[in-house]
Amino acid sequence: MVKKHNFSAGPCILPQEVFQKSAEAILNFNNLGLSLLEISHRSKDFVAVMDEARSIVKRLLNLGDEYEVLYLQGGASLQFLMVPFNFLKLNGKAAYLDTGTWSSNAIKEAKKLGNVDVVASSKDENYSFIPKDFKVDSACDYFHCTSNNTIYGTQIKTFPNVETLMVCDMSSDIFSRVIDFSQFDLIYAGAQKNMGPAGTTLVVVKKEILGKTGRDIPSMLDYSLHIAKESMFNTPPVFAVYASLLTLQHLEKNGGIAAAEKVNNQKASLLYDEIDRNPLFETFCKKEDRSNMNAAFKLKDESKKEEFDSAWKAAGINGLNGHRSLGGYRASMYNALPLESVQVLVDVMKNFK
Repeated sequence: MVKKHNFSAGPCILPQEVFQKSAEAILNFNNLGLSLLEISHRSKDFVAVMDEARSIVKRLLNLGDEYEVLYLQGGASLQFLMVPFNFLKLNGKAAYLDTGTWSSNAIKEAKKLGNVDVVASSKDENYSFIPKDFKVDSACDYFHCTSNNTIYGTQIKTFPNVETLMVCDMSSDIFSRVIDFSQFDLIYAGAQKNMGPAGTTLVVVKKEILGKTGRDIPSMLDYSLHIAKESMFNTPPVFAVYASLLTLQHLEKNGGIAAAEKVNNQKASLLYDEIDRNPLFETFCKKEDRSNMNAAFKLKDESKKEEFDSAWKAAGINGLNGHRSLGGYRASMYNALPLESVQVLVDVMKNFK
């Protein structure tokens, strides 16, 4: 069988070791004679999983005990609503940076609860760049940004200094690069990119900022309640949490975020260098804002699409089609994608030329 090189945007590639250990746990977890999927989430065996899954996040992100880690459900999309419920005061205002589809969706949800100031947007230019010269009113209850935009292939390289709370959706690039995570008051991320299968959402929040909105928050949307219940207010997605723990253990064992970033930079440079060199291809976005996780690019001559599609599929490449709203191609190069796979794609592009 031809080896598959998986460039899918999410759910996406994970380390083979994670698949193997997850499969074993489904059949017989901790030699209990029971599957991970059938033991109680209140049992000591799974409580130990949840405790370590929360602890390892703070170790990898280099955060202290002032932060709490939660594994919730509903994807990043539910966080679009949970964030304003927990941070947007009655009659308050929130600041949002609009850099793509997902930040636009977050803005839409926040507007249902209160006033939203869109401080900058690149929508008019098809989200082809990250706005940089904008100001955030210190009177705003919080500032929200999206660190990486999977559809358009853009990424925030330097985060702004703001005089209010900073919230970031890091769904598609968390654990991929070394940054000062302590500059954020809340980080959230759907697991199905760099840290596990679909089904759970990571939330990292500074405890002292909660409970100050004056709102009556529905129980399932209240961070404080989830913290008090240690991510088990309701039955957690046990498999997604366990597989995420395995993924983060694999990352930690192999040098942590710094080691992953080094390889991610190599992968991105290899692909973008070929795109820039090859007269048949071009990216959708400005060079300085290119994402190291998701390279969105296209053929300059669409009449060659069928021929190019046949070439990369014959090489065992999977998941290269661009998002339906943008077209073209998208090479998602998450932590688990080996450099070898990027080289295969680059070789196809060279031979195609």
